[in-house]
Amino acid sequence: MTSLIDILYKVTINAVVGTTNVYVRNIHFNSRSVAVNDLFVAIKGSVVDGHNYIESAIQQGAIAVVCEYLPKTLKEGISYIVVEDSSIALAIMASNYYGNPSSNLKLVGVTGTNGKTTIASLLFQLFKKAGYKVGLLSTVVIKVDNKDYKATHTTPDSLTINRYLSEMNNEGVEFCFMEVSSHGIHQKRTQGLDFAGGIFTNLSHDHLDYHETFAEYRDVKKSFFDNLSSNAFALTNADDKNGAIMLQNTKAKQYKYGLKNYAAYKAQILENSFSGMLLKINDSDVWTRLIGGFNASNVLAIYATAELLGLEKTEILRLISELESVSGRFQYLISEENITAIVDYAHTPDALKNVLETINSIRTKNEELITVVGCGGDRDATKRPKMGHIASALSTKAIFTSDNPRTEVPELIIEDIEKGIEPQNFKKTLSIVDRKQAIKTACQLANAGDIILIAGKGHETYQEINGERTDFDDFKIVENLLKQLQK
Repeated sequence: MTSLIDILYKVTINAVVGTTNVYVRNIHFNSRSVAVNDLFVAIKGSVVDGHNYIESAIQQGAIAVVCEYLPKTLKEGISYIVVEDSSIALAIMASNYYGNPSSNLKLVGVTGTNGKTTIASLLFQLFKKAGYKVGLLSTVVIKVDNKDYKATHTTPDSLTINRYLSEMNNEGVEFCFMEVSSHGIHQKRTQGLDFAGGIFTNLSHDHLDYHETFAEYRDVKKSFFDNLSSNAFALTNADDKNGAIMLQNTKAKQYKYGLKNYAAYKAQILENSFSGMLLKINDSDVWTRLIGGFNASNVLAIYATAELLGLEKTEILRLISELESVSGRFQYLISEENITAIVDYAHTPDALKNVLETINSIRTKNEELITVVGCGGDRDATKRPKMGHIASALSTKAIFTSDNPRTEVPELIIEDIEKGIEPQNFKKTLSIVDRKQAIKTACQLANAGDIILIAGKGHETYQEINGERTDFDDFKIVENLLKQLQK
């Protein structure tokens, strides 16, 4: 049990009805989870308003309620705390409840459209190899040193974040690397956390179903850097024009990395192949198993972050050469018939363009490049024609298919994608709604030396259609199909 007055430390309170001199067992923002002596936080969401469930939470046993406005009927013996913003209050209270765990380790947040998972996951890998106890909060997995937990969101809710950070404290974790999504920032999930640093990767077309304009999307990302303390570092990509915007109001120490533009941390690609890249980082050469210009930028961000966190340069370079690619990020296999299949999470126009340009820069042009790609349903529809344009223009054959159609009709999503095909590229495209059949067709079309790119789902091991999730792993499916074709 924790004192309510301690939980409310640093929360901006507008009014109190009742007493703060009570003890709370747990904090919940879902009324169905509330039990006796719990604190219920009423949050106004985009779909559901938690204020409508205050009565239900009290019936379940809530002893205190945090809300933005009081219910019409007040219950005797219940403490009501009125705040300006329940989401911010929840984040601060979650941190207090778990003993402000982020201040007991070095927490680094990674934000941007593309590269978050790769950078956060590889930093985890690098610091583990350096001998440290490390934590990871990512799209793919949550790691508390050697223990893995299933990830459900890119940025979990503030209670979940602090619960895992608290567990990291208990396990003696020294560094934690965390993906910070625009949704997570906008919904105040990272408020109350003590970040040692923030990394900005890039900004491109994504999430405009949630953020109404690109400017709003950019400014939400920027607010993460605005809130960094003067003790933290802010590391941004000098090759993205939005990198400078991220730094405009930050109190953190500012650093830049880049392949093209002037920066304190700079890199050059000396060699590029399907087995990896030779990079020059500042004045030192390093081999990495990662591939492509976008990954050169990611590796550079990792190098800069490791140095800013105190690792020695030569050790960082050695560890970079040992890093293994992240699941579903340019993950590839070569079949016995010498067909290369690549699975990548590229689900934005910019990410798809980066991956295809990387493949085209490596291949000899004597091979076919067959791309299988779709777009998610119930998400930003304006990017679909752009994805169709890029896939058809940069591939020798493009097969449009389902991604996670969710509640949308797959055929209509594909029609949106097809709108981006230029007339000269129509003959290069096919549309096959069933994703497995689309991958099978790509395998059947491929000959020795050809390359198949399966884009959009990457590490995901499911496909979501009309609210139902079924097992679906792009990498396993293409691996099995290529083996069957060899028989």
